Amino acid sequence: MSKITRRRFALAAVAGMAALSCGPAAASAKGLLIGFSQATLQSPFYVQLKNGAEAAAAKNGDHVVVLDANGDVNKQNNDIQDLITRGVKVLIVNPVNPDAVAPALAAAADAHIPVMTVDRAVNGTVATYVGRDNKEMGRLVGEALAARLKAVGAAPGATIIEIQGDAGGTVMAARRDGFGDAVRAAGFKLVMGPYAEYVRANAVTAMQDLLQANPYARAVYAHNDDMALGALQVLRENNRKEILVAGVDGLSEAVKDIAGGDQYVATAANDPIRLGEVTIETARKVAAGQKLPPFVDAGTTLIDKQNVGQFDTSALFARRR
Repeated sequence: MSKITRRRFALAAVAGMAALSCGPAAASAKGLLIGFSQATLQSPFYVQLKNGAEAAAAKNGDHVVVLDANGDVNKQNNDIQDLITRGVKVLIVNPVNPDAVAPALAAAADAHIPVMTVDRAVNGTVATYVGRDNKEMGRLVGEALAARLKAVGAAPGATIIEIQGDAGGTVMAARRDGFGDAVRAAGFKLVMGPYAEYVRANAVTAMQDLLQANPYARAVYAHNDDMALGALQVLRENNRKEILVAGVDGLSEAVKDIAGGDQYVATAANDPIRLGEVTIETARKVAAGQKLPPFVDAGTTLIDKQNVGQFDTSALFARRR
């Protein structure tokens, strides 16, 4: 987007905000109006993140407008422009791609609306990034899986299949790199599977092909538990209970499997409800003009057989008791 185009858009956004301020919706609104551009709502994690943010905002009389980009970069840019026109006071972005949202972020800057990101970072200047250390998550899970493989007698150089999240995503890259560092250091080989977009059904299809191509694999790692559970389904349907599985996010279904058996080895806690709460707490600070660190860490921990009893699995994602 050129400087002239951004200036025109900013003027249109200001005009739109003026119109909104005179309407009945603005007259009845209470608290802070927050815009939230979600990368996708196809993943249960992102649905829970949305729910956590909305509940946290409502407690303080604030309102969150959530728009779903459905994994489409062009739609996300349009969604962000829509939120700017609605007159949001702060903009939360979970980017589809760390580079491709640049035009809309530039428009937000021109409209003097502060921007922060959640769960995924962008390659650009924002007020702050709220998330978790995804590289550390990958490392924790990788070390746990490598230890279990050695414990069950897997040979040096044994193959681990990796099912990836989304092409170009910062979370995907961090979880890939942290895990890869850990398992390669332990002497294992990685076979990179396709991008399954964090969706279980996609992972089922991918795992069917990967299992045929890699019949001697000893483990599967997926960039979230939903995909790992899809892989686990295929393994069990094919009576391949000796192939270990690990994921990330702390999905309660996965945590229950860790507690009840030996095939699902580990995941990393990534409670999206809490992440949504921290996001709204941070958005209020951003809107107030407070200076924040570049990264606000919501924290994580490994969940495995040793500590699984410490987690409550009554909700969709496990939370420490």
